[in-house]
This record gives sequence, C-alpha cells and structure tokens, in this order.
Amino acid sequence: MAKTIIGSGITIEGEISSEDELVVSGVVRGKLSVEGSVTVEAGGVVEADVDAQSVAVGGNVTGNVTAAERVDLLTGGRLVGDVKAARLTIADGAVFKGNVDMEV
Repeated sequence: MAKTIIGSGITIEGEISSEDELVVSGVVRGKLSVEGSVTVEAGGVVEADVDAQSVAVGGNVTGNVTAAERVDLLTGGRLVGDVKAARLTIADGAVFKGNVDMEV
C-alpha cells in the first residue's frame, strides 16, 4: 500500500479521500476518509472528522475519530473529540477529551 504525506509546510482545507496510508505533518481542515491508516505526526494538526482503518495521533486532532481497528494516542498527542473504535490506547503524556464508543 502506498503512503501519502502531507508535509509540514502544507495546509489543506476540504474533504480528503484516499485508499492509501496517510501521514499528516502539516494542517488538514475538513474531513478525512481513508481506507488505510492515518498517522498525525508531532507538529501535525487535523481539524476534521477522521474515518480510517486505524489512527495514530502524535500531533493535534480536533474532531470525531472513527477507526475500524484501533486508535493510538501517542506520547505528546492530543485528541479532542469522540472516538469510535474497537481498541483505544492512550500513552503516558497524551491528552484526550471526549467520549469513547468501543462497539464497532
């Protein structure tokens, strides 16, 4: 599976759909719908609802997150919004504010 990268100097507003893995180092506002995984790296900002196979948050996400498999909040990651996933892990040093629904 290919990897799509949104670099640190890039801001995208609107709806993004992808069949590939998506790595966000820049800023995304709108909606993300990805068949693969989404990784928000440290310094990355997502102000969008996210729907993906799995989601890893090392940067900042504001919006609701739905993952078929899992959501991982990494050290230094921040997620404000509701999570719907089969599994959720929150690392030491991560921040989460919202509700969790694990009935996927």
